[in-house]
Amino acid sequence: MAQVEGQQKNLVHAIESLSGSGPLSALDQDLLLLKATSAATLSCLGECLHLLQQSVYQSGQNNKNISTDSILSWHGPKSHSTENIKNGHLSSLPSSDTNLTWPIISSMPQDYRVLDRDTETGPPEAEEELTDTEDNEEEDLGVMDDQRSVILHLISQLKLGMDLTKVVLPTFILEKRSLLEMYANFMAHPDLFLSIAAGATPEERMICFVEYYLTAFHEGRKGAVAKKPYNPVLGEMFHCSWDVPKENVKSFRTQSACKETATPPSSNKEAYKLRFVAEQVSHHPPVSCFYCECKEKKMCVDAHVWTKSKFLGMSVGVSMVGEGILRLMEHGEEYVFTLPSAYARSILTVPWVELGGKVSISCAKTGYVATVIFQTKPFYGGKVHRVTAEVKHNPTNTTVCKAQGEWNGTLEFIYSTGETKLIDTTKLPVIKKKIRPLEKQGLRESRRVWENVTNALKSGNIEAASEQKHQLEERQRADSRQRASLNTTWKPKYFIKEGEDWTYVNPMWKTI
Repeated sequence: MAQVEGQQKNLVHAIESLSGSGPLSALDQDLLLLKATSAATLSCLGECLHLLQQSVYQSGQNNKNISTDSILSWHGPKSHSTENIKNGHLSSLPSSDTNLTWPIISSMPQDYRVLDRDTETGPPEAEEELTDTEDNEEEDLGVMDDQRSVILHLISQLKLGMDLTKVVLPTFILEKRSLLEMYANFMAHPDLFLSIAAGATPEERMICFVEYYLTAFHEGRKGAVAKKPYNPVLGEMFHCSWDVPKENVKSFRTQSACKETATPPSSNKEAYKLRFVAEQVSHHPPVSCFYCECKEKKMCVDAHVWTKSKFLGMSVGVSMVGEGILRLMEHGEEYVFTLPSAYARSILTVPWVELGGKVSISCAKTGYVATVIFQTKPFYGGKVHRVTAEVKHNPTNTTVCKAQGEWNGTLEFIYSTGETKLIDTTKLPVIKKKIRPLEKQGLRESRRVWENVTNALKSGNIEAASEQKHQLEERQRADSRQRASLNTTWKPKYFIKEGEDWTYVNPMWKTI
């Protein structure tokens, strides 16, 4: 291993010694690919040796007891592509005199063993929650000249269509929130969500759902900012709630196009309580689940999403595989819906994000279906962030509503009666979610899990953020190795798997 590592070091040194210009430069795509491939090969050899050492050790133990906290780890050089890119720069590999020993160590730090225990007894009490003060505003990445070498190095490891699930991305592209919290932010207009159940007819309820659906993405996605939320660790959770003024929840025929400000409730008796919980139930593949309910309105939504990322050349595509089900218990209706894909464009110049793809919303009981198309920008000309929708009643083949516009701008709805309505998503009132103070949150709740990374990003210390993120990732790997050594699987707290789907353990529709 020492000899191979020395050869790898010489190769990297030879490539990086080349000039930055000319017929053969250090940034040549083929050389970058060679450098990344050789580093990955070295890392793979180390992992193979680790497996051999582990096998020899375990077979030599026979019937001896093995500590569940002690597993073999490779202490050789780590992958150049993962270790150095996370700090936003490139450097040489460790020298060939790196200590290549494989002692038995306790690979799971004490604080993570505490994190691994289920210390929560149930959802947090609403009385402990306070109005969220985080603004979730993100600065755009802007021109990527300073990070061009990092991005080029990352691209050199990728192939078209390659799954990016296990690729370590540079820290400077991260948002200061978890993916689980991003799903909660899709509920930033809970008054529109609760108004679905207020529709007098199946047609009105479907149209209300489409109106809510189209207005949900601008706040959850924060426009076209080209940053990605944290990938939740296995077992991570996010809890929050909303107090929605009852006077804001109106039937379809009495809704105004938009209001400039939201009316705050003077007491909980004058507001509906909407509760939300999300959990990361699987790491490979990465599956997130969320559940939201309002007991007073007898409605709930249950969803599971597998984020599947692919490299597309000069862009990255993220498919949201899975579905959600909105249940209106008073009407006995279920609305099954899917989610659009997201695309990070122009990753070498000025990155930006758009949504794309065809999604559906359907209610089998009433026969109403909606088709929503998020249109990606054409290569030449065309507008960005365009979306169209059509609501039909399948039994009669009647179109009852059409919509068009921008999902982060103005939307126009045209109804079968000839009436029209404009909704400016930028002027819709946002009702702040309520969340427990950080010191009262459980160790597995998103803001506690990512607290150190978020603080470092807020202070602009990318190197510290990268190190904190790396520690989280290493703890998760250690956790996974320990479960493998014990032949156990992770058991989520709030969601259970039923066939290929995930459902909330105690949904309202099973208790009413």
